[in-house]
Amino acid sequence: MTVVTQPEKVKVEQPLVRKTEARIALIGNPNSGKTSLFNQLTGLNQKVGNFPGVTVDKKIGYSQLTPALRAEIIDLPGTYSLYPKSLDERVIIDLLYDPASKHYPDLVIVTADASNLKRNLLLFTQLADLRIPAVLALNMVDVAEQEGVKIDVDALQRELGVPVIPMNARKGVGVAALKIVMTQQLEPTPVSFYEIPEGLVPLLQNIKARFGLSTEYLALHYAHQYKNLRFLPEEDGVWLDEQLDSEGFKSNTLQANETIARYVRINELLLDVVRVEKAVKDEKFSNRLDQVLTHKVFGYLIFFVILFLIFQAIFAWASYPMDLIDLGIANLNSLIQENFEGPLVDMLTEGVIAGLGGVLIFVPQIAILFAFIAILEETGYMARVTFMMDKIMRKFGLNGKSVVPLISGVACAVPAVMSARTIENWKDRMITIFVTPLMSCSARIPVYTVLIALVVPEKYYLGFLNLQGLVLMGLYLIGFLAAIFSALLLKTILKARERSYFIMEFPVYKMPRWKNVGITIMEKSKTFVFEAGKVIVAVSIILWVLASYGPGDNFEVARQKALKEAAAENLTEVQTENRIDAHQLESSYAGIIGRTIEPVIRPLGYDWKIGIALLTSFAAREVFVGTISTIYSIGEEENVSTIKNKLMSEKDENGDPFFTPARAFSLMIFYLFAMQCVSTLAIVRRETKSWQWPLAQLLYMSGLAYVMAFITYQIFS
Repeated sequence: MTVVTQPEKVKVEQPLVRKTEARIALIGNPNSGKTSLFNQLTGLNQKVGNFPGVTVDKKIGYSQLTPALRAEIIDLPGTYSLYPKSLDERVIIDLLYDPASKHYPDLVIVTADASNLKRNLLLFTQLADLRIPAVLALNMVDVAEQEGVKIDVDALQRELGVPVIPMNARKGVGVAALKIVMTQQLEPTPVSFYEIPEGLVPLLQNIKARFGLSTEYLALHYAHQYKNLRFLPEEDGVWLDEQLDSEGFKSNTLQANETIARYVRINELLLDVVRVEKAVKDEKFSNRLDQVLTHKVFGYLIFFVILFLIFQAIFAWASYPMDLIDLGIANLNSLIQENFEGPLVDMLTEGVIAGLGGVLIFVPQIAILFAFIAILEETGYMARVTFMMDKIMRKFGLNGKSVVPLISGVACAVPAVMSARTIENWKDRMITIFVTPLMSCSARIPVYTVLIALVVPEKYYLGFLNLQGLVLMGLYLIGFLAAIFSALLLKTILKARERSYFIMEFPVYKMPRWKNVGITIMEKSKTFVFEAGKVIVAVSIILWVLASYGPGDNFEVARQKALKEAAAENLTEVQTENRIDAHQLESSYAGIIGRTIEPVIRPLGYDWKIGIALLTSFAAREVFVGTISTIYSIGEEENVSTIKNKLMSEKDENGDPFFTPARAFSLMIFYLFAMQCVSTLAIVRRETKSWQWPLAQLLYMSGLAYVMAFITYQIFS
């Protein structure tokens, strides 16, 4: 974009209210570069949580603007206007319509695509008429320049009455100027972009007076959206309902008329601000590329090849760092055990470190998975995938927007379930929430990879086709097929007359911004380690206690039995100690629990040790590897160190390797289908506002896991 003049300075009074921290909201249309700007402003200083009172995912970051002023930046969901169409967009009105709230922002930064300014300014004009101090971040100036769009930034700033900062957020251009503006005390724009019809003024003045609102336009939004404002008491909703009914208030018609009037005003404004100096004669590169990548045949083949490459990379690229981490954990344990002794040392090495090792070893694979996901999103390809899959999804009772939660479910089911709020149709949303946990999330990767490594040889075909990677990809495809066929089953059960529509804007293809990819990898890997780590540490300590102690004189009885066997078999001192440990583990509290459930899981090929891992995994799937690592660290029959070696050395009652292909594949299938995530069940409960759905998920997925694992074990046996 060619800038005619530099924007004139905005008159300011003083730094932001002399506060030590300012709250700034970041809002904009989807694909306007909001996420890139958020990452530029906050870097790695981010956290994820929920908006007050709702379960929509929110990102908060912090930016040190001056030595004395830090900004808390709230990344709001992308939206085209202040009239929400989906559940996640409603958090925006909750935040911006309640000036008395402690979460109300001091400043709003509106990101706008410079190459499509007309559409982006609709949201800005609505915010401006709410009289919220604002800054317009005029983003994607490079794209506008390529399309021959010339914007007079100085004139645009005068017309809008707010600071306008030309930016290329992906490269960090303009961020420094924006930070300077963020430190200043800005007044709401004096410009009005919409004239309220005279017939509505008396009604809006009554609403304004009752709620103590600053503008009649905010009162108009109360009239339109009071049913969605969670902070309004019930009696206020009743009062508004009576007022609107008596005045014959027609919300849909008024919203449509307002939108038309705003675009008329925006068109007039842009006539003096924007010029297109050259027409785009050739079809855009993105459109030409879409003809191939979204082709009804080649599009699916290309997507399949991309998935194939991802799963090949997860095994091929991660093997070396995984081996180093595994060896490092083993050496650390050996070092501690050689220099210290006692119950606390045993708990540290056999419980905590062994459990954490089962998480840390898989960080390289988790990082690779999220790196590919981030690249696909950064380039704009992920949006095309959702478009392609829409045709398939509808045949199974899902919405095209269901693809976003399903694909997100490959990373984690919790945010994936929350992202289903963008689906307006109730039936499609419920089906999507129900089947999303069947997608293999990153927590399943530790289970899959350790079991695949045990029974699938590391063979290559044609020099590059990794057999282990093919098996991993097959598991993910089975999860996807299970999700869509379960959706088809649920489609016949749920009855709803709503029709669903799929509307999605394709972002322009771009080279990935590697800084953003790096931030995503760091953030997601850190979340995986710390969130899983907290559960792992707690479970590992509990398991160590349960496995190291038993009721009454069980341990002494087990010891005497082992000593008799050792004497009869003429075992060495080390072998005798291992035999004692093994018998005492079986007589421990953990052993008793495992033996109790063993008859139920025996048809699947599992023993009592695996049973303990299955029980603990209902807290979180990734606990499985930590659990078996802890269990096999106590009473191991050989001097083994790494996790893989511990599992390979485990023997059955006949002295043969315990983890046969039949048992390993049965376990993989069980973990593929089973609902083993308390966090997901809690989120489903909050999203559906009922225990009916999470309990149905738990029963359906657990039953399906048992049946399919049984069939798998019988086939491979």
